[in-house]
Amino acid sequence: MATHKQPVSALIVIYTPELDVLLLERADHPGYWQSVTGSRDGNESLRETASREVMEETGLDATRYALSDWQQHNVYEIYETWRHRYAPGVTQNTEHVFGLQLPQQVPVQLSPREHLGYQWLPWKEAADKVFSPSNRAAILQLPEHLQHG
Repeated sequence: MATHKQPVSALIVIYTPELDVLLLERADHPGYWQSVTGSRDGNESLRETASREVMEETGLDATRYALSDWQQHNVYEIYETWRHRYAPGVTQNTEHVFGLQLPQQVPVQLSPREHLGYQWLPWKEAADKVFSPSNRAAILQLPEHLQHG
């Protein structure tokens, strides 16, 4: 098992047809809300990363729902507070964006080590609540992804 995280991750926006969005509150930073996100492990595909992270962080089986690769990625500076998780000198991460549409809001099983709580919010409120600019941008694109499948 690698000692450092890969600077390649998946961001998965989980939402309903009514554009309600699931947000999770980080355990290591109370008050920081986000969509499901996590780094790739080993040689798994980005879709496998997305499915695994959804299962680990919410208990939901992404293969039972509509998981779509939005074919976009964001390169961003890794927050200083989390850089120690990466190899020395690694300062940027490439995040690949996915959407997971559920038929309706469902309760989720949080990983207490990672998250303190969750909430479903209308998409515009969710976009305003997340701390990450790339997460905000992805949520704001939801109506477009819902229309075009």
